[in-house]
Parts: sequence; structure tokens; C-alpha cells
Amino acid sequence: MIKHYLFFTRTVLPQPRADLIQIINGANAAANLGYSAVLTYLDRHFNGLNLHHWVTPFHPQPPDPALAAFYHLQQRLKVAALPIPWRLNRIASKWTHPSTLVCKYYFPLYIRPATQIVHTRDWNFVKAAIRSGIPAIYEHDHYAEKPFEPEIVHHPLFQATVTVAEPIRASLIQQGMPPDKILQLHNGFNQQFLIRHPQQSEEWRRQLLAQGHSHLAVYSGALYAFKGVDLLIEVARDLPQVQFVFAGGSVEQVAVYQQLCRDKQVSNAQFLGHLPHEQLASLLQAADVLVHPHLMGEAATFTSPMKFFDYMASGTPIVATEIPPLQEFKAAGVVAGWCEPNQPHALAACIQHVLDTRPRQSQGYTHSMDFVQQFSWENRITQIMKVVAESCRPVLLV
Repeated sequence: MIKHYLFFTRTVLPQPRADLIQIINGANAAANLGYSAVLTYLDRHFNGLNLHHWVTPFHPQPPDPALAAFYHLQQRLKVAALPIPWRLNRIASKWTHPSTLVCKYYFPLYIRPATQIVHTRDWNFVKAAIRSGIPAIYEHDHYAEKPFEPEIVHHPLFQATVTVAEPIRASLIQQGMPPDKILQLHNGFNQQFLIRHPQQSEEWRRQLLAQGHSHLAVYSGALYAFKGVDLLIEVARDLPQVQFVFAGGSVEQVAVYQQLCRDKQVSNAQFLGHLPHEQLASLLQAADVLVHPHLMGEAATFTSPMKFFDYMASGTPIVATEIPPLQEFKAAGVVAGWCEPNQPHALAACIQHVLDTRPRQSQGYTHSMDFVQQFSWENRITQIMKVVAESCRPVLLV
């Protein structure tokens, strides 16, 4: 029996969170490479009454069309939604918590026999795997705040901790992670973003430039002040001839920022909310400029922004602030304009300069599209497999 390369997230899907996009695209990439990859998550619709789901809860199958469209998944990937009785979870007990149910019941009885290796951001799941004799890969992208259990991190089945930045690596070591088990890699991008969408892009331009604005500037990502969203609204006020479009954020966040624009009398900022990745790809290609306005601060010391690689894959000119994790890309020439963080007037001037000197090309600028291919999720999985012991690696089916 072929055993699976299992990716696990202790949440329900779909949701537009960066941590979920990372683990889901990793699973998708592993499947594209030819591994028997299964993405496992929690089922929000289970009511606990279907006994069949209790007896055989782990059923890998192709993702449904809605989930596949949400994350731009290909059909090689299999998914398995674990039934969780959410009403039972309302009882205040660790024994009814989803983590306990997954790690103490589902994993040893149903998941372990079918699994070759697990890959997750969930430390409890890592521990369950190691204690059940299954190799594990752990993703950790934020500063470590408590010590790691020595019996887990030094266990021969514990293969690697993958992180995105040197400051996070240092914090992992401080909390007991063996340095030789840490692999530092950037996040990646879904190769579907390289596919051109000329008709959809032109339709975006017709819709979004209908009010007579001369250029289209797009921001993609979460709607948080530290990511530069408020800063970009200030910039929009300085560049009234440019239509600024924000893709991402929850319904509540969109409403808050729409009100902020009304309060500040900024009329050239439009918020689209979360877009499925296929629509997002065509929107990025429709823009005259893509903006990465991240502020300086703690998050700027370790972020590996996925949208930065999506931007490059679109072939659209990029304007970015000079935060530490992006400094290594300066020499590559894939960013059209750099500017000092936290400075709205400097950012406005930089955007205007790029609009004046780097006109939009319908087929995109090929240099950035060629450069970014080294950061595909498939290449990231390949790099991770190089540090996994040969005896622990999943079998390639093709």
C-alpha cells in the first residue's frame, strides 16, 4: 500500500489566511511533483450523528470544485476533511477539543496506518506523529515563545523545522530547536499565477478604470495597518488620477476601510475583498503597478510575503518598501521602484515614477516571471525533501 505525504491544518477550509495558503499550496505542490499528497483539515458541517463518519473518518478524495477554485488547486491533490462534532466542542474540556480528538483518536487509529510522513504548522500534531512512529516536518514562521520538548526535537523521526527568516531561526534555536534541523526557505507562489489571462485582465481594466482614472494600482493581501494599507490610502489621496484597488481582507475589514476612506474623503480606493486565486491572477496582470507598502516594525523583520512572489509571477511592475526580508531582491532587478518605509509622500512619488517610466505590457515583463520560478511551491518541497532522511521520504508515484 502506498502511504501518504500528509499535510495537516487544525482548522476548517476554505479561509483566506496566509498560514493556510502556505500549507495548502505545499500539499498541492507535493501532489504536482508526484507524491501521494493528502491535505487534511476539519469538517465544519459534521453534526456527530452519522456513525459511518465516526467509523471511517479518513477518506482521501479529490477536492470539490469550490475548494479547488478558492486556492487554485490541481486535481492530483487529495483532501480529507475530518469530522468534528462542533456542538461537543462547546463543552469546556480538553477531551472534547478538536486537537485532542484528532491527535488522540483519529491519528493513531485511522491516519497513522496510511501515512508515510506528516507536514504541518501544528505542534501538537507533530508530537502525535513522532510518538506514533511517523516522521514529521514542522513549519514555524513566527518568533518562538516557549521551549520545545527535547524528546521530540532530538528524535530521529523529527526531520526538520522549516522557517522563512533568520530572526525566526535564531528564536527557534533559543527555545531548544537543534540548529541542524532548521531549514530556512522563503514562501512560494502557485505556478498558475504564470498563466496569462488577457481577456479577464482587460475586463478588470474596463470595470475599474470606468471613472476616468488614468492608471490602476493594485494591492493584494491582508488588510492590516502594519502591512501598509492605511499608508496606501494616504498615497491614494496624493494621486487622485490613479485608481487604487485592494484585493483581500474579511468582510468586516473591508467595511472598516471603506468607512475610513469616506472619512478621509478618498474616492479613488476600491476594496474587492477576498478573490479566488484565478481571479486574483488576472487582476494582478491587469494593473499598471503592484504595490507592496509594508511598514517597518517587528513583522517586517521576518515576513516572507507570498504576494511578493505572486506579484513577480504576474510580470507587472512592482513598487516595494525597503523592509529587511526584501533587501536580497534588490540586485535582481525584479522591483521597478524601491522607497523608504512609512513615508506616504515618498511612496506616492515612487509609484508615479514607475507609472511614468515602466508602461504596462499586456504580456508582462518577462524578467520577473523568469526569476520567480525558483520560488515555486514545487521547488520549495523539493528543497525540503533534500533534508529528509531517505528512509522517511514518501514514494514518488510518477
